Parts: sequence; C-alpha cells; structure tokens
Amino acid sequence: MADDVKHTPLLFALTLDEDGSPLPDQQYLRIPLHTKTIFRWQLAAGSLAATDDAVLCLNYPIHGGDFDRATFHRIPFKRDEQLLSAFCDVVLAHPGVYEYYVTHGGGSGSNDGQKRCRTSGRLVVEPRLTRSDGSLLPLDALMIQSVVPKWMGCMAEWDAHLQAIRDANYNMIHFVPMQQRGSSNSPYSIADQLTFADDLFETPSNMTRDARYDAVKHLLTRMYDHYDMLALSDVVWNHTSHDSPFLLEHPEAGYNLVNSPHLVPAYELDTALVELSGQLAQHGLKAQVHSVDDIDAIMKHIKAHVIPALRLYEYKVVDVTAAKAAFGEFLQKVDGNGVALLGNDDRCNIASLSLHAQAQKALPCVTNGHLGTRFHKKVDYASILPLVVAVAQRDAFSKADAPLLIDTLGKLLDECNLPWYKEYDEDVAVALDNVKNRLIFTRLADNGPKMGAISASEPLVETYFTRLSQENSVHPAGSLQLANNGWIWNADPLLDFASAASSAYLRREVIIWGDCVKLRYGQGPEDNPWLWEHMTTYTEQVATLFHGIRIDNCHSTPIHVAQYLLDKARKVRPDLYVLAELFTGSAEKDNVFVSQLGIHALIREAMQAWDTHELSRLVHRHGGKPVGSMDADMMWQEIDYEGQSTLHIPLLHGSMPRALFMECTHDNETPAQKRLAQDALPNAAVVAFADCATGSVKGYDDLYPKLLDIVTEKRSYALPDGNVGIHAVKKQLQQLHGDMAVQRYHEVHVHQENDYLLVHRQRAGPQDGYLLIARTAFNDSAPTGIAPIRLARTRAEFMFGASLHMTGDEKDEKDTLHGLGSNLVTLLAPPLQKEQDHVHIALDPAQFPPGSIMVFKTELLPDANTSTIKELVTHMDDSVVSELDLVDCNVALYRCHNEEAETTQGGVYDIPGFGPLVYAGLQGWLTVLKPIIRNSDLGHPLCDNLRKGPWALDYVVNRLDKYIASTRPRLGPLRQWLATRMDRVKQLPDFLVPKYFAMVIQTAHQHVTQHALRQMSSLVRREDPFLGQLGMTSVQLVGEVPSAGLNPRNATPSLAAGLPHFTNGPFRTWGRDVFISLRGLLLVTGRFDEARAHLLGFASTLKHGLIPNLLDGGKQPRYNARDAAWFFMQAIQDYCRMAPNGLQILSAVVPRRFPIDPADPYVPLEDAYRDESTLAEIMHEILSRHAAGIHFREYNAGPEIDCQMSDQGFNIDIEIDWATGLPIGGNEFNCGTWMDKMGESAKAGNKGLPGTSRDGAPVEIVGLLKSALRWVIQLQKDGHYPWTTVKNQHGQTIELAAWDKLIQDHFERVFYIPQDPADDGQHQVNPKIVHRRGIYKDVVGAGKPYCEYQFRPNFACAMVVAPELFDRQHARAALSLASEVLLGPLGMRTLDPEDNEYNPYYDNANDSDDILVAKGRNYHQGPEWLWLTGYFLRAAYAFDVLSPKDIARILRAHRREIAASPWCGLPELTNKNGAFCNDSCYTQAWSSSTLLDLLSDLIVAS
Repeated sequence: MADDVKHTPLLFALTLDEDGSPLPDQQYLRIPLHTKTIFRWQLAAGSLAATDDAVLCLNYPIHGGDFDRATFHRIPFKRDEQLLSAFCDVVLAHPGVYEYYVTHGGGSGSNDGQKRCRTSGRLVVEPRLTRSDGSLLPLDALMIQSVVPKWMGCMAEWDAHLQAIRDANYNMIHFVPMQQRGSSNSPYSIADQLTFADDLFETPSNMTRDARYDAVKHLLTRMYDHYDMLALSDVVWNHTSHDSPFLLEHPEAGYNLVNSPHLVPAYELDTALVELSGQLAQHGLKAQVHSVDDIDAIMKHIKAHVIPALRLYEYKVVDVTAAKAAFGEFLQKVDGNGVALLGNDDRCNIASLSLHAQAQKALPCVTNGHLGTRFHKKVDYASILPLVVAVAQRDAFSKADAPLLIDTLGKLLDECNLPWYKEYDEDVAVALDNVKNRLIFTRLADNGPKMGAISASEPLVETYFTRLSQENSVHPAGSLQLANNGWIWNADPLLDFASAASSAYLRREVIIWGDCVKLRYGQGPEDNPWLWEHMTTYTEQVATLFHGIRIDNCHSTPIHVAQYLLDKARKVRPDLYVLAELFTGSAEKDNVFVSQLGIHALIREAMQAWDTHELSRLVHRHGGKPVGSMDADMMWQEIDYEGQSTLHIPLLHGSMPRALFMECTHDNETPAQKRLAQDALPNAAVVAFADCATGSVKGYDDLYPKLLDIVTEKRSYALPDGNVGIHAVKKQLQQLHGDMAVQRYHEVHVHQENDYLLVHRQRAGPQDGYLLIARTAFNDSAPTGIAPIRLARTRAEFMFGASLHMTGDEKDEKDTLHGLGSNLVTLLAPPLQKEQDHVHIALDPAQFPPGSIMVFKTELLPDANTSTIKELVTHMDDSVVSELDLVDCNVALYRCHNEEAETTQGGVYDIPGFGPLVYAGLQGWLTVLKPIIRNSDLGHPLCDNLRKGPWALDYVVNRLDKYIASTRPRLGPLRQWLATRMDRVKQLPDFLVPKYFAMVIQTAHQHVTQHALRQMSSLVRREDPFLGQLGMTSVQLVGEVPSAGLNPRNATPSLAAGLPHFTNGPFRTWGRDVFISLRGLLLVTGRFDEARAHLLGFASTLKHGLIPNLLDGGKQPRYNARDAAWFFMQAIQDYCRMAPNGLQILSAVVPRRFPIDPADPYVPLEDAYRDESTLAEIMHEILSRHAAGIHFREYNAGPEIDCQMSDQGFNIDIEIDWATGLPIGGNEFNCGTWMDKMGESAKAGNKGLPGTSRDGAPVEIVGLLKSALRWVIQLQKDGHYPWTTVKNQHGQTIELAAWDKLIQDHFERVFYIPQDPADDGQHQVNPKIVHRRGIYKDVVGAGKPYCEYQFRPNFACAMVVAPELFDRQHARAALSLASEVLLGPLGMRTLDPEDNEYNPYYDNANDSDDILVAKGRNYHQGPEWLWLTGYFLRAAYAFDVLSPKDIARILRAHRREIAASPWCGLPELTNKNGAFCNDSCYTQAWSSSTLLDLLSDLIVAS
C-alpha cells in the first residue's frame, strides 16, 4: 500500500488505453496524499493519443485557487518523437475528486478540431485527517462510534459519554443529525436544517439559531482538543420533514401536483385509499385484520369498487369519442384542395398494413398535454388526415367521406390506446399487489410493526403524500400536496423515482416515509433557486463544524446535486472525510457514486453475515492484502525524479472503495436478535482485525438486546459503565486496531473452519503480526471443531483472551437504556506447544466456548527472520553474471522442453494442477509469476506447490549443474547465487515461500536480462520495453543443443526457426529462416560474431549452387529451397554493411562440406571438408550456378527424406530466362519458396500436392537476385569482388551488369498489372485472368497462370531489397491496396481474401476430405504471417505510404502480443484477423527479426 512509505515522494503511473481513455476497471482511482504525490498519465507507444498531439484535460486546480468542476486545464503530453510514447505529470496536493479526459488531433493549443477520448476517468485524492497533536490519522485507522444525540441528553451532560467513548479508544464520533427534528422525532426527518435541536440545550427557548451554532461548535472543538476525537455527522439532502415550515412558503421545494402533474393519478389513488380506511365498516370490511383472508376481502373491494371509480386510465389514453367529434368538426372546415395527401405508392403500402402497423404511423400525431389532466392526449388532425385517407383507401379527400374517415380515425385511435390500456392494467395490478403486501407486513407479519386497527388516521397503507393546508396560501391549488420520500427494492439508483420517467408512486412501489417530503432539485440551481441556496447553506454549516459527513440515502440522491453540495462542502473544509450509505445493488453502480462524488468509504456491516463463512468473506474483502503479497516489493521501484528519489507505483487495477466496517448500525438488529447474544464479542473482534476503518453503534458494547427505533425510542443512554458488556476487551481490540493501521500491518490471512474464525494481521517485511482466534456464536446448532492450529516457523505470545457469558439478567428501566446481563470472563493462555519448526496452539473447546476470542502476538523464528532476506534476494553483485555470454544467458533464461530434455535429460518443470512451464529457465517461472504478482493471486497452483515443498526451488538450482559440467561453466556463480538464496527461502514459513521465491526469480531474471542487453546494441537497450523484448528473442532463439549446430563436428550455438516446434535435430535450423532473421536478430542487435558463424556455417554446405533448406548440422542437408541462397546473399550484404569491418568476411576461408565438383556428389562426413573456398568465391558460385542452370534430383530422394512429397517433387530445376533475366524454377509438385506447405492427406487427395507451389519466378527471389547483382557490381567497382561475368547454360559469357539491367528493364513490364486496362498492352498481362488491378504479380512464368495473378504480400520483400525495380507511383498504389486488403492485426494475409482459394484458418490436424485445407494445406493460403509485416512496413515507409506515426499505431498490436505472450515472443502466424492459431510456433525468429529491422530503419532514420 502506498501509505507504507512515509516520506518518499510517490509517483503513481497510469497507462491509458488506445484513445487516451482509462481502461474500464481503472476509471476510478483513489490516491493518498504524501510528502509529494505525482500522478503520471502514460500513453503507450503507437497509441492514437501519443501520435496525435495529445492533451490532458483536468479539472484539478493546477494553478492554485478554488476548484471549479467545469473548468478543465489543458496540459500537453510530452512525447518521445522516436518511440511515439508520451506522458503527462501533475503534482497533486489538494484533496477532492477530479475528472480528466484526453483529447488528440488538431494541435495542442486549443480544442479546435480535437477528438475526445471515449471515456473520462476520475481521481479521488484522499483527505488528510489529523489528530489534535497534528499527527496524521490513516483513514483505515478510524474507529467510529455512532451516537444518537437525543438519547444523550443536553450537551452539558455529554462529558461522561465522551470520556467513555475516548476510553474505549474510538477516535471519531458519528452524530446522527443534530438539527431540529420534525414532529415524528426522527433525526433524519429534519424540520429546520439550519437550527440545532432544542433538546441539545438546557434553555433552548433563550437561544438564537446563531447561539446554538456557537454552542455546538464549542463542544466539537473541545471534543477534538481535549478528547482527541474527530466528529462526523449526516447530511440529509433527499428530503425534509413533512412539517418543515419552509414548505408552506416554498412548496416548489417538493414534488407537488403543480410542478409534477404526472403524480396526480397517484395522488388520487392515495386519497381514495385514505378515505376507504375510515369507511371500512360501511362496506362490511374489518378494520382490525387478523388474517390474510381479512386482507383479501379489503383488496377485493378495492379492485371492484375503488379502482374502477377512479378511472385512472383517463390519464393515459385518448378520448376516442371526443376525438371523433372534434375530427368531424375539423373535416367540415377543411378546404379539400388544400389537403396534401400521400403519394399513390405510399397510400397503397399503408393500406396493405395491419391495423397495428397503421396505428404505429399514427402515434407521432398524438401528443401529451398537461399530465395532470384527464384525457390530456390530443390528436393533431391536420397531420393525421393524410394517413386516415390512406387507411380508408381513398384516392382523394372528399367531405362526403367524412363518416368513413371519422370511423377510420376511431379505429386507429382505439388501436393506439391498446398499449396504454395495457400499461394501465399493469400499473393497477402492481399497485394492488403492493398494497396487499404492505398490509400483510404492517398488520400481520412477525417482523413487522403489527399496527392496530385501520382508520383514517392509521390508513390501510402509509400515505404517499403530505397534504398541507391550502387555507390562506398564495400558491396555486395542488402546490401543497407534496410527495413523500421513501425507497424502492432493487431500484435503479440513477433514476429519480418521483420524476415523470417513473410510475413508482402510482404503482405503490415506494416504501414510504410518511414523515418526509421528497425534495425536488431539478437539473440545477436555476430550476429551484431557493432550495439550492438553502441546502448549500446547510451543507456548508455541517462541513464547517464536522471533520466528516455521512451522506444519508446516497443512492437516492441525484448525482449532480450531491456533486454541487460536496463541492461547496470541500471548499469550506478541503480535508473533508465523506462516508455514504449506499445500496445500489452492484459494485459497478457503487463505483459510479464513489468516483463521481469522491466518497472515501462505504458503510458495510458485519451483522449482515448469516454464518461464520460469510463473516470470513466480509473480513477478507475488507481486511487488506493477502499475507505474502508481492506487488509492492516486486513492482514498485525507486526512480530518480527531478533529482529526488521517488517511488514509482504502476497502477495496474482500478480502486475498490474503502469500507467503514461496522459491527452493527442503527438500521439492523443486534447480535441478540440475529445470532446469539454472546456473538457480540467475536463479531467485534473480527471487525477490529479488518484493515479498514471500523465502527459501531453506542449500545453495542453494552449488549443492547434489540434494535432501537431511532424514531420512537424515548429512553436515554445510561451513564457509562466500563464494566458492563464487552467494554473491557473492546478497549484492547480498538487499541490494537489503531496500532496495526498506523504501524502498517496491512497483510491479512483469514481462515474459517466451522464456527472458528482466524484472522492473522501481519506487517509486510518483518512479518510480525497479531493473530485473532474467534469462536462465533451464530446459533446453538452451528457446526463446530477445528483442525490443530499450527504456525510454521513462528513463535506466538498470548496477549489476551475473553469469553462472553450471558447471565439472563435484563434491566428494563422506563427512562434508561441498558444492555443484557453478562459476564466477560478472562481466558488464560492456552498451551503453546513447540513442535519442530512450528508452534501448536492447543485449544480446549470446553474452555473456549462460542462467544470467545484469543489474541496472540506473532513473529518469525530467528532462523526464519526476514529482516535481511529482502536485501539478500534483491541484491546481486555484477560479478555473478559478468562472465556470461549470450548463450549462457539463453540457458539461464529460456530453454523449452525439447532443448532442455536433450541437453540435461530432464525437461521443464511441471506444476501440479497447472501444467508445464514454457521454459526451464528463469523466464519460464516469471511467465507464470507475472499475473500472480500483479493480482496477488496466492491461491495459484504454483504458490500451492511452493508452499508444499522445495521441489521448485531445487529445480531452479539443480538444472544448471549439467550445463556447468559440460559446456557452460560460466553459469557457476549464478548457480551459487541461486542456491544460497533458495536455501534461505527454504527457512521461511511456507506462506512466505511464494513471495521470496518470486523475488529470487525476478532478481536473477532482471540481472541476466540486463547483462544480456548490455552485450547487444544500443538500439535494444533503449527505454522502450518493446525493443528490449524483441532484442531478447535473439537470446531466446540462439542456443546450443547437441543434435543441431552449424557443423557436424562439434556442437555450436544455432538459431532456432521457432519454438516449440523447431527446437532440435534437423528441423531446428532452416536456411531461409536464418537469413531472413539474421539482419534483425543478429546484426541489428550487434551480435556480429554469431551472424558471422551462421553465414560461414551455411556457406560451408553450399551444393548445387544452393544453400540448404534444412541444415541438419551439415550432416545431411536438404537442398529444396530456391530462395535460401538469395536470402543468404542478402544477409552477407547486410553483414558487410552493418558489422565492423564487415567486408573482411568476404575473404574468410570456408571449408566445404561437399567437394567442389560440377557433378555435386554426395560424400559422407569422413570425406567431407577437403576443399575450401573464400566466402566471395561461394557468392560467385551461387551466381554462376544459377546463370548456367541448376538441374538435379535430391540426394536419397524418397520417403526417407520426405514421406509426403511425390516423386516429381524431388526434381530441382532452376534456369535464367535470358530474355528478362528472371530465375524460373520449380514445378507443380514441389514448393521451393518460403510458402512450402506440402499436401499430406491421402483422404482428401492432396498428398504430394503443394499448397502454394509458386513455380516460376517468385517476386521476392527476383528482388533478392537484383539486390545481389547490384551489390556485387558495386563491390567489383570498389575492388572487393574480382568477377564481372558469368556463363549461361549455353556457355555464353554474361556481364553481371547486363544481367542486372535485364531485370531492371523488364521487371515492371512482366510483374505489374496496370490499374487501367488500357495500359495492358505495355505489360505482360492476360486480362482474362486478372481479378485485381494495380498490384504486382506474385510470380511470373507459373505452370498455372492463375497463380501469377494472386495478390500476396511477397512483393514487399522485393521492394525493400530492390526498390529501384519499382515505379514509385505503382508501388505506392500497390502498398496502399495491401494495407487495406492484406494487412492484418499482427501479420500479413498470405492471400487476397477475395481469392477463391482463400482459407484463413490453419489446422494441421484437419482430417477432412477438403483438398484445400486437409492437413493444413492452406498454411500459406490466407493465414496471417508476421515476418512479412516487417517487410511490408519497411516498404510502406520507404515509399512514403505510411508515416512513422502510422507504423507506430500498427505496432501497438505487436507490443501487446509480445508483452502478453507466455513465450515472450511473436508468433509465426495467426488465423483470420489475428485469431490465435494453435499450430503456430508461439515465438518465431523471423517474426521478431523483421520488426527489429523496421525499428532500426525508423530510429536510425530519425
């Protein structure tokens, strides 16, 4: 909790949603004030607001002065122009409730053209309450006793009560309203809001209003100064006493029949019921009801006689008879030539409709009149006439048709009336039901008041209206008939139930308070000026006198009224503490009131619990954080803020309202009524152990036998006696509650077993605490018994105990209130048995009966003491990781199951009840721990596993042993550090093991990660977490496994294509994947040695002029990739450009796995590596072999190397078309590009048929070839490459420059599909096949011409590596179209959604007979691949189609994905529109790599 830190400035950081809105669960936040409190609003990189001149609009008075709710100050966000993230800081120093929202676009200087975020947020900046000595009093330390002043006598007699309350360690008194009461004598039915009640004073008749005010102020000041107690009182804003004098002068203050005519029907019904109450005998009905039958007889009479006589339906319906007559008169006056009839088609359509549908069209012509008048609904005859003519099926208006038209109108209006009659019937049925139920409750129910005989003065049901005398009144008739206030079960608290929008008064749904008139505020002060001014003065008076206010009946208070009055109150007392009685029925609606009004605590009551389990739930909900919570220690960080050490607190969740947890309130029954009387003690103790403000009513500690009626009770409190009831123990409990709050015992563990309830409050860090054992007394038959109470690695010291025994005595004095007779028995300490490393508290149930408590002080055993452990587990000396290389870091952090199993013969840790980790290393643990830390989810299976035994702790340490013993000895210091920390954690009590285990893991992870990042480029070390996360995928994917390396002679680190599917053996390292990924993962990150190793390792396996598709460590490489050699050439080019002294690699000598022989024979390993070449020679060999043509059949062709491929598929053919310079290759039975899915389903008939063969000249290969030619030509000019020619398949010499020019000259002609068909003649286009224009073909020269014209994203790759090939205008148009059609949330759609072969859901297990999708044949036929996103965005940026802001917005999804991914990477692909694909690798090398390429381009360029 933030108040754990006393003097350090606090910075609360809230990350806003995409448009600048707070997330739904973060719209309400409560913020404590400290030495210095800073609030930071953060806009994530790429969010709309961060890219578009975001401005924070906040009504906090940032420049000082008074708060004005409507004045919003505009504060521009500070933006990082490279990362496109932004933040805005405001120092908070003034309590209150403040609203904010974000605007963006249109510049930050004004609102002009700016868009507002969809939702605003609110900060409740909490007040600072102080004791009389000036020290701060935490809000959760409040202990409030609620008293009824009218039972205390006059204020001159209060000292004894105040002293007793202070002696019981209460620090705040809640006074129910002290203002002048109305005739009902209810404190909440106030007659004069500005005058204090007569009975507070010895001689009230001699005291003016001001004198009374001064006397109350003097008493409250003395109470604060002398007794060190704060004062709290109610504000009653909803109603006033029915006999308030001001109502005669200002009846507009209430809902009367003039300003609220919609209440007239309800008033007539109410009057009729009152009149019937005095006439029952005349109708043969019983006034004294004894049974439901008696009530049924009354209800039958009401239904048969009273209701029909009222004819209340006349307030809802149209008087059809009168309307027809008036319509007839109207028709006689109408000039037929002036009637604008409907058109023929409209008339025909209307005539064909049902009568109901025709009536619906008539409804707009019926309008409401004065709602308090019968038959107020009127018809606009001029408007309805054309409709009537159409319904009557007349082509023209004629007065001769008047009878027909009048009859037609009557039928339409009868139909219109039907739903209004139905509404009336429902209203009557509900009203009758409610009258009956209320009669049963008030006259017959055991829990009701059992009122006596029905009469005019004691009517059937409470009257809904106050009827003031109209005599001598200057106000219109009906003004003095005022609606009374009340409440409704399950009502919408945001709806004014007395307004015209509600029928609650007519339906008798209001449980009425007959002594209270409901106040009518309207929408603002202008609607009722006198009332607003009067209630403002009242509110300011209360706020001036009292430290806090309790909003009575808050859920029925209009929010805008409460806001206005609270603003006035806070202006008087800025540190005003605000409580509320709030029963909305849902936490969401509670939060509406809490957040908009700035309520600091909601009243919650322990006596609402119906059993011990429910009581345990309540104390758990209101009781603080779980013991061993991790969020503060693991997520809060000390940072430097403007030269001052400041605690950075990320706000990950919205706030819950604080609770004022009451033992009992004035509104609910006592323990003696709801439970057993002796439960008063355990109930009080449980409340005292809650980590929130607590409270009670005066009389609870005295054991009052029943709920006192705050209206009718006339007795007074007895003089205080500290020896009665539970006072003696309550004082100790209160002292303990205050100490625990001030000393920050904020962690709570609650355990319930039968009638036993244990609450353990602890202080985070030292973990010393206080343990309450309570045995409740809900009833005599409650289940009992408890398992042995053992405290692990803890010692306990008995503090006190007590048992409440009822004697059966009860004083029943006429004038004084007393409690039940009882004995408070002091309990002796139970035996504390030490058993090995825990203590056993041995309770004897006979000596600890229901109604008993014991309190113990606890602390950890010396060997388990945590005083030094935090420093131990959070500190790591740099020397522990300083010698680790990045492969060591891979071992420490990552290693998925197959990698771990092959290396250690073990595997990842499997958490019982949860499943295996994704990684064996530290990241695997942190992936599981992150949500646990964030949500304090200590019930997670991992926490359970950690508490049960040391298996996970041992695994973390011991898994490193085999690595250290073989190839990774540098991990030794890390292993030793982990071992010493885990050994220390094992000494802790089991409930603390999860927290400190997590801290060990986090510390080690942070240090290893930071060390890894320090070994990489500055780009990935920037403050942006996304760059670091992408950079760490390089560490994640480059590792060492025995079965896979870069050469067969010794194991070497190698780049996995993706995890978990490509981890070891021949399928770990793929040629094209490596060289697509090499630039981003190894060059952009600065891992030049690893890049060089991969280049030279693959170079050594060159064969047939090709780079292997599957390297297989050089043992049996497979050469079925037409593109790998060209991605390899591009990677060499990138290396030479980006690595220090990069060109030197061209002269590196490469031992050859296969002999340099035009026949390309296969040789076993023992005959390998006898030839060697320089890398430059290998480059030239690739160009030369392609120029001359490549034709071979794969070595060992057949099922041994590929059981899915057909025989023809093993034939590899590539030739250059010397008319265009393009490389043509492949056939319909193989798939030599990255789109390499081979059909596998014999059932569906696709086995051996590639999903995407792409035979011909694929666009990306052409671009890569062009890039290679351009580069080597330049190398030759610069003296780094000696060759200028190659020979073609006919032995003819071809200049490299000529080859380059051929491609340049023909590319647009053969690849571009023009937007305008008129331009087709300039291009190689078959118009009959074209189905999308303005694009680039995916291939040229395909065996199936249709495939050439498919719109795929591969052209973007060619644009990046060879932009010179593309006409700029054509390129921009194609990229724009791709942005609309192919760009998905994360990846690029691999096929145009309008293509017939588009199938975007990849399921490799699909066993259907669908040839297109069976066994996942559609792998590249619509699913969205992420690696192409990087190339597309690079191309779009290079060709000015997308700006950095546009790109940043697109990358928001990737930021979210990598942050949320358990694998901490970006997936291989997704299904349609970013949907999860279960068959995808969860982290793929090229997915991260190409985004690193992109970000490098953007940041370096900027």
